[in-house]
Amino acid sequence: MAHTSATDVLVTGAGPVGLSAAAELRRRGIRCRLIDRLPARLPYAKAVGIQPRTMEVWDRMGLATAALEAAVPLRGQLLYLNGREQARIDLALPPEVPYGFCAIPQYETERLLEEHLAGLGTHIERNTELQSFTQDPDGVTARLTTPGGGTEELRVRYLIGCDGAHSTVRKQLGLSFEGGAFPDEYMLADVETDWDVPSGYAVRSSHRTEDGATDDLLVCVPLPGRGRYRMSMLVPPELSAPTDGAAVAHGLETTRRPDLHHIQAVVDRLAPTPATVSDLRWSSVFRISHRIVDRYADRRVFIAGDAAHIHPPTGGQGMNTGIQDACNIAWKLALVLRGDAGPALLAGYDTERRPIGEEVVGRTVRHAAHGIQADPDDPRTQMLREAQLLVTYRDSPLPGLQPGDRAPDCPGLTTPVATYPLRLLDLLRPHPGHVLVRWTDTPAGPPPAVGLPAVTVTSRPAAPGTYHDSTGAFARLYRPEGPTGFLVRPDTHLAARFPLPDTDAALTAYFRSLSGAA
Repeated sequence: MAHTSATDVLVTGAGPVGLSAAAELRRRGIRCRLIDRLPARLPYAKAVGIQPRTMEVWDRMGLATAALEAAVPLRGQLLYLNGREQARIDLALPPEVPYGFCAIPQYETERLLEEHLAGLGTHIERNTELQSFTQDPDGVTARLTTPGGGTEELRVRYLIGCDGAHSTVRKQLGLSFEGGAFPDEYMLADVETDWDVPSGYAVRSSHRTEDGATDDLLVCVPLPGRGRYRMSMLVPPELSAPTDGAAVAHGLETTRRPDLHHIQAVVDRLAPTPATVSDLRWSSVFRISHRIVDRYADRRVFIAGDAAHIHPPTGGQGMNTGIQDACNIAWKLALVLRGDAGPALLAGYDTERRPIGEEVVGRTVRHAAHGIQADPDDPRTQMLREAQLLVTYRDSPLPGLQPGDRAPDCPGLTTPVATYPLRLLDLLRPHPGHVLVRWTDTPAGPPPAVGLPAVTVTSRPAAPGTYHDSTGAFARLYRPEGPTGFLVRPDTHLAARFPLPDTDAALTAYFRSLSGAA
């Protein structure tokens, strides 16, 4: 058995969540290894919906441009019931939100992240699987199976399990995974169709019996390519199979593959207009469960994504939630490993992310059973929540933007030199760590904090080195009360706000809290 070290973090599972965790660690200079038991990416368009919040996260990572080139816009959804159109939902967001909803097949998302990670000097170690691990106060000892059939013992400081619904990491930690399973099985297929549905619109068409039960369903999400959709529908009796009730029944199967005629039969019954499907790229049968783990961390081991929460694909929430899990734990681990924060910071991962996972599981289960139209919130709030723009870690009842809230992007920031307006995300992007954003009524403002990147926004035409809030978007969204400082976290949530003259004291108190000092 080979023994290796010189690695700070082992990430197991190279789907979008594991790739995101590894990329965010490497961007901050942390030594990590990313392993996956599969020999190559799977060619399946499993998770396809990319939420606006994920695009904001990718923007800060430097991945947004590549993602935009691979994406198709999602403009809305057409709802049909028993052959009649019920509603047309347009995915409209406030104008200051920099990105809309879009779709990228999961294999393309993984390619983009894999190439991004390679640019940071790290590659996926394929055909490599975590067999077991132990942890002690100083680190984690992992035992791996290597591509040649050998074994490797790896010593790391921390382990992140991004290894899916059947997570080895979760099972070996002995964490509970409470929830249930939907009784129905579904078919999933990547096909081309010749219908005249408006471009960029998803389709949900269902049939209900007189007692209100849904006995037929067709859900179609646009994919890149002319007339391409990922279609899902109930499995016909000839493809149905029993499941082991004790196992986590969630995800794709590879043994039962629907043929084109299975897909066409459902399209004939439920498509809004007559249509022929063709060019079947792949198909599968899948099941859906809803479960949430009892905790996201155990000492030096963390779990993220499907290893921690699984739920219906309604609204495309799962992968996007997992990517935010990964970014949350990555920046915290980086600070701890560099000695800029104490281990107590890592407890905030479970504190912040598990309530988000619980909310997403509950909401997607309700929407799967009753539709988004059963949501009691107003349409604007529904849309912002589906876009994951309302994710917050705040513990304050005060109105306005508070610590823990998403730090919103702001357009219309101008300088005396640039002939085009900038966005706040443009100014945050070069900095992987915390950034101080200062609002002042005067063009000059106080000098920047020592050792911390600073951006100064003013209400008046900007002097060199400052940015003018020319449209008033910053003042409207951040609601400063006189000269105000805003400390933005690495995951673009607000860490603190304070009167600008108190900057030194506020920053000292915040970073002292990260170190665990009293």
